Amino acid sequence: MDHQVQVEGGVITVRSYTPERSTPLPCHVYIHGGGWWLGELAHRDAVCGRLAADAGCVVISVAHRLAPEHRFPVPVDDCYAALQWVAGHAPQLDVDASRLSIGGDSSGANLAAAVALKAHDRGGPSLSAQVLEIPVLDLTMSRVPVEQSGEGLVLTRDELAANIDRYCDREDRYHPYASPLLAGDLSGLPPALIMVAEYDLLRDEGEAYGQALRRHEVPAEVICWPGHVHGSHEMTAVLASAREWQARVATFLDETFKR
Repeated sequence: MDHQVQVEGGVITVRSYTPERSTPLPCHVYIHGGGWWLGELAHRDAVCGRLAADAGCVVISVAHRLAPEHRFPVPVDDCYAALQWVAGHAPQLDVDASRLSIGGDSSGANLAAAVALKAHDRGGPSLSAQVLEIPVLDLTMSRVPVEQSGEGLVLTRDELAANIDRYCDREDRYHPYASPLLAGDLSGLPPALIMVAEYDLLRDEGEAYGQALRRHEVPAEVICWPGHVHGSHEMTAVLASAREWQARVATFLDETFKR
């Protein structure tokens, strides 16, 4: 079901996926990838529907406004507003507002990590967990290899740089909501599951974020998936390991919400 959410300067759409279980249910707020400038709700229908069923939670998918027309921090603010809306409309959504999580993939994981930081800074809504899949976490690109080895890596350094240019001005790239890995203090953030791909130029910053979270006493599990490239975790029709990846996310959320 689609819902309209008022945000500063406009309206965004969020889509809810509710499994057939007794309610109220925990809720996972999901943010799609696409380099901050691509992506529609329909592109993630299968992923979100399967996650709702497997994790036993409501999934809310967020269609934030897109770059380059809407640059940083607009998408962060949109996603935070969506999280606030979910918390404020929990009864109507059959959601337990005390069990909320945030997540996304690629640029969506960047926004999810930023929203987790913003929710902590603003005193809520409280989050039980964050799931960051193939995340981009440092827009200064300081951890991206200058030279890539191998073929078929899907996301290149030049493509990443172009996406960042569409989204964020250079002077803003050190802001923690743009580059969560550069945040000075990560203490008090929700536990994290970070999924990275072996042949992804973003792997190092995902692993580094897990280390940084643990340094600040935040539980963080980082899993590097052998043989995977950027985005191959969605190839569930042809890759058994992609199905295992999706199942791991569902298990993490299920176990988190049960605790």
